[in-house]
Amino acid sequence: MIQQPVLPFLNRYWQDSFSLKQHLKDFLHIDAETLESKLADGQQQMADLGHKDFDWEQATAFYQGKVKELYLFDLGAWHLSIHERLGNMLRLIADHAQGKVLDFGGGIGTHAIGAACCPQVTEVIYCDINPINLDFVRYRTTQLGLSEKIRFCSEIPANETFATILCFDVLEHLPDPSQQLLKFHQIMTSEGKMILNWFFFKGFNQEHPFHLDDPQLIDIFFRNLQSNFIEVFQPYDTFARCYRKWN
Repeated sequence: MIQQPVLPFLNRYWQDSFSLKQHLKDFLHIDAETLESKLADGQQQMADLGHKDFDWEQATAFYQGKVKELYLFDLGAWHLSIHERLGNMLRLIADHAQGKVLDFGGGIGTHAIGAACCPQVTEVIYCDINPINLDFVRYRTTQLGLSEKIRFCSEIPANETFATILCFDVLEHLPDPSQQLLKFHQIMTSEGKMILNWFFFKGFNQEHPFHLDDPQLIDIFFRNLQSNFIEVFQPYDTFARCYRKWN
């Protein structure tokens, strides 16, 4: 078995996912039993909401106003269920992240927090359009003593460049993910790295109704990826991939 590297600055993740369950209980003012029930039902309830209310023409409004705290439970359950693989994603971030980091669509904050723990990272910009996610990750950041290292916004700050861009479980939610790739290329430094994943699949039983699966748009996405970026090898069992600029 390959021995994974030990990174002391990520110990809090391996202990309890950066205190995720405690933060959810305290932020939402719920008890442990209620939390476990919400986590158990969160992913199915999110899928049900997507079948009922999701419209690509109104995608931004859906994530800003309709998902509310339900997305915290959906993402919380998902992150807890892939604890080992997510830990490998944090190892990958620790290998390559440096300088100013953009976490685009940062969700419940696991990746932003992990990046902020890395000594070679000077600042993390957490960006998410969901106001409840923003408030929750601000709360988590304060509890973990990282407030001075993480900045918050609902849109990518104008006229800034980034040495590292993180984008996890986001591209499949965008109506045109290839345009987001080109935006990343524009705002990355020449020696920067981009770490991201995607899941262009609605599920075998349509359990992901808000995921893009249009073959033409996906083809354009991969053409843009391959013509603008080159993949950087990484040895970890994780969903994420790392890239640098091709040109």
